[in-house]
Amino acid sequence: MIIYIHGFGGSGCGVKAEIFREYFKSNNNSFIAPSLSYVPELAVKTLEELIESYSEEVFLIGSSLGGYYAIYLADKYKIKALLLNPSVKPMETLGRLIGNTHNFYDGSLFSWSQKHINMLRQYDTKDRDLDKSLYFLLTKKDDDVLDYMEAVTKLEGSKIIIEDSGGHSFEGVEKHFENIKDFFVK
Repeated sequence: MIIYIHGFGGSGCGVKAEIFREYFKSNNNSFIAPSLSYVPELAVKTLEELIESYSEEVFLIGSSLGGYYAIYLADKYKIKALLLNPSVKPMETLGRLIGNTHNFYDGSLFSWSQKHINMLRQYDTKDRDLDKSLYFLLTKKDDDVLDYMEAVTKLEGSKIIIEDSGGHSFEGVEKHFENIKDFFVK
């Protein structure tokens, strides 16, 4: 089972989720991209319940804030995670968004608060000795939301591909499908 974890304000029906859904379904792989709560504790609890409910092997794909959650979950459950421009310091980057913000899927507003930032701290893996074989980082130098070098530094020793362009949305992810499939199979 492959679980796609969307980023902040995203949904399981976003562009990247749909690209992965189409690819994995066409290759007869089990795939799910749940639309998660913007409340960190609820999102992670949902993901933990999903992971624990599958009898088959689970793999994660995390994008942006979803990458932050995927790092934590991969470490907790010792499962492999593909990370697309992951946020590794969301307490800082999302701290700038306190107040009303919008969902990228339907434009609805939600309130992001310091309480949510504090919830993120419990999923921080900065003091853990991560098994780098569990992670595959795909990142873009021209990410206009996050500093790609923060993820490269955190995941040094993991499988890493750095590209010049494609932005935070990670345009062109399709060209990595075979590498992703190989990473999950090995």
